[in-house]
Amino acid sequence: MTYPDGGGLSSRGRAKREVVRRRAAGWFAEGVSVPEVARRLRVSQTAVYGWRKRWRAGGEDALASKGPGGSRCRLDEARLQRLADALENGPAAHGFGADQRWTLARVSDLVTRMFRVRYTLRGTANVMYRLGWSVQVPKHRAVERDEAAIAAWRKETWPAGKR
Repeated sequence: MTYPDGGGLSSRGRAKREVVRRRAAGWFAEGVSVPEVARRLRVSQTAVYGWRKRWRAGGEDALASKGPGGSRCRLDEARLQRLADALENGPAAHGFGADQRWTLARVSDLVTRMFRVRYTLRGTANVMYRLGWSVQVPKHRAVERDEAAIAAWRKETWPAGKR
């Protein structure tokens, strides 16, 4: 499932679910029981009880989609573009030393410095995903690593141990 607007379903997915809820509302009006509505729609009875409660309180309009869930991004599109450009310049360009790895803490610090907006590390990760960046774990290899010895072990010792 994709989360194009930061979380939850796409607008098409929300519309499909709203159609299901409105179909249930029609059956509520006809007096169909909750277990029967759940069976017909192949959903849980708990969900149907919740829909029926909302339907009784506000009619069919109460079952309309409320839009995407979650909070809105505190950075508008122009700021997100400025952040993307800054990230492309690399950490050293922003005073983070010679280490050329962006960490969530560094990006969070950069956002705070650039826009006076604070994000948690999880919120920073969400902004990074929105910009198309993904978590990458760098390869750390021991300086003493002997690739020839490892290849020989995999070729000779490992198969013998498997038998």
